[in-house]
Amino acid sequence: MNLQRKKKKQYDFEGRKDLVRFVKAVADAGLYVHLRIGPYVCAEWNYGGFPVWLHFVPGIKFRTDNEAFKAEMQRFTEKVVDTMKGAGLYASQGGPIILSQIENEYGNIDSAYGAAGKAYMRWAAGMAVSLDTGVPWVMCQQSDAPDPLINTCNGFYCDQFTPNSKSKPKMWTENWSGWFLSFGGAVPYRPAEDLAFAVARFYQRGGTFQNYYMYHGGTNFGRSTGGPFIATSYDYDAPIDEYGMVRQPKWGHLRDVHKAIKLCEPALIAAEPSYSSLGQNTEATVYQTADNSICAAFLANVDAQSDKTVKFNGNTYKLPAWSVSILPDCKNVVLNTAQINSQVTTSEMRSLGSSIQDTDDSLITPELATAGWSYAIEPVGITKENALTKPGLMEQINTTADASDFLWYSTSIVVKGDEPYLNGSQSNLLVNSLGHVLQVYINGKLAGSAKGSASSSLISLQTPVTLVPGKNKIDLLSTTVGLSNYGAFFDLVGAGVTGPVKLSGPNGALNLSSTDWTYQIGLRGEDLHLYNPSEASPEWVSDNAYPTNQPLIWYKTKFTAPAGDDPVAIDFTGMGKGEAWVNGQSIGRYWPTNLAPQSGCVNSCNYRGAYSSNKCLKKCGQPSQTLYHVPRSFLQPGSNDLVLFEQFGGDPSMISFTTRQTSSICAHVSEMHPAQIDSWISPQQTSQTPGPALRLECPREGQVISNIKFASFGTPSGTCGNYNHGECSSSQALAVVQEACVGMTNCSVPVSSNNFGDPCSGVTKSLVVEAACS
Repeated sequence: MNLQRKKKKQYDFEGRKDLVRFVKAVADAGLYVHLRIGPYVCAEWNYGGFPVWLHFVPGIKFRTDNEAFKAEMQRFTEKVVDTMKGAGLYASQGGPIILSQIENEYGNIDSAYGAAGKAYMRWAAGMAVSLDTGVPWVMCQQSDAPDPLINTCNGFYCDQFTPNSKSKPKMWTENWSGWFLSFGGAVPYRPAEDLAFAVARFYQRGGTFQNYYMYHGGTNFGRSTGGPFIATSYDYDAPIDEYGMVRQPKWGHLRDVHKAIKLCEPALIAAEPSYSSLGQNTEATVYQTADNSICAAFLANVDAQSDKTVKFNGNTYKLPAWSVSILPDCKNVVLNTAQINSQVTTSEMRSLGSSIQDTDDSLITPELATAGWSYAIEPVGITKENALTKPGLMEQINTTADASDFLWYSTSIVVKGDEPYLNGSQSNLLVNSLGHVLQVYINGKLAGSAKGSASSSLISLQTPVTLVPGKNKIDLLSTTVGLSNYGAFFDLVGAGVTGPVKLSGPNGALNLSSTDWTYQIGLRGEDLHLYNPSEASPEWVSDNAYPTNQPLIWYKTKFTAPAGDDPVAIDFTGMGKGEAWVNGQSIGRYWPTNLAPQSGCVNSCNYRGAYSSNKCLKKCGQPSQTLYHVPRSFLQPGSNDLVLFEQFGGDPSMISFTTRQTSSICAHVSEMHPAQIDSWISPQQTSQTPGPALRLECPREGQVISNIKFASFGTPSGTCGNYNHGECSSSQALAVVQEACVGMTNCSVPVSSNNFGDPCSGVTKSLVVEAACS
């Protein structure tokens, strides 16, 4: 809602906001659409997706039985529905939209709103149905969703979920493929084996529809992040990453899981499931028609530690811990969720010869050169004529209406020299703030700074300050890093300096909380549109000796985009905190100096056992995010403009352009793996069962496998890029793989002693390969 309706009486469905074009593009790709209108959407989006002007509607209370809120919610929902109807996009019109959603995860917090919350929920359901879309409506995480709305599940696992009526299908609207990243947090990821296990378990236990959240990672451009402290990257460890590249093996393994489930489709839609125990923590689910003509089965081992051997239909099956085997014919295993046949890819960001255009039009490579920068100094304190002076401290969001991240608080005191809060010329300044970032300036010079965190945005800054005889100016710069987006009454969560603010010394204190303060919304550079290179400004200074490691500096340069079509990012190592614009378009907030905690990460995350958002973390003690995506669509041939606003202080000569490239493709397949799923043939068609095979495929069209970096058949160990031969290893492995794969766009190598010889009889062997494409 805050994307298409930034102003109360204006809708904007143009450009990146063109919903009709997006839905049509989905249809063109052969996909269906679940249109989750909300309009509360969360998604770690600023203010949960609501425009901040909604907060200022007289008498409004969000997400409860409030007439002002309901009127705006209905107005927006009707606008979206009418727009979709007008383009003929609902399935009832022959379009791709098969489901719609009203509200979002309201059941998680509706108890805080009491009876008014329940009344609102029922109203929202009735309002949605009255719009007559011709497709079902759902409410996620709403166990008491009234008929005919379908209540659905969101979470890491939904196999145990049951809808509130037997007439409603079991649906999973958000299968969390990973987790979001916060500034100051480690990077979360979710193992492919666990995600595949969750999917298979859901369909094993009667699931009908599931949607990945996220399937394609993204980027929070501009000031769209919520939280607060949600990072600019919204990669989410998704099967397709933030840059549009498939993340292997997650993407390939999930593809195989869904192919396996698709093979079971005739049974899944024709029969009801029957459940039976195969032993401790193991179970079988069978879908079989009454005449026994169609049968599919799922065998699950939900033990988080131990592999199991089970008997089913007279046959023996080995089930790794925390896995599901899928049998489309109730006999042959086509896939086990813990055994990955898909290849692994390793990607890297390569710093390269992006050209920065110097002031004399010469081209400098490979990094952003110091001589190529112009700068403008953002003044400390109040510079605008429309500044507001009032007694006391004002909450930030109610003051700025989120027109900017920044709010200046300014006051002054006169020092005679005998004040009780002084110790000579020294005093201690205390500033309490609701967050999110605070900088203190005394007489124009930085005296201290502090930041909150994703777990608590509150700030209590105590810093020694030096005062001079006569007038002393105190300027506080309060900064938001995305507005709250989740929880009951999230819209009332404040920000900014609310006090107390006081000076203290050995003999007393001076409380400044109730004195007159002057307020300025935003920065002077924002008002001058310094981020827009098409608008000339005399503020810019072109000088080789530009300032570095100083707060409140704007920087500008020109560059030539990296050649080719590899995804592009800027490495902001060397900068502090700020925002960046490429050709006038914001690529988001950057903050490479915000480090993750030193502890909490694991070298290798065990997929076995229930996943949680803090189970699998990496990059502890490192910046949460250094690389910031620049879409190719933001770039243009020839000269491009890059503008930075640096809040803390940094050196722009240290940043560089990088491109994301695949460095290796790998695979690890054992003799115990099922065959590649595309080779599966039902026993009615053949008496032979294909064996396991290792398959490699170059990720880009036109590439061929040019080099086998490593190959081992036996008991190899390690991970892609760091494999080792085990105690037993076939001497023929490298030659066999080279013969099968080099010069090919893809290749398949049988994993069998018949192919490589038997280097160690009686031992289950694996084939490991690392290759390069060019």
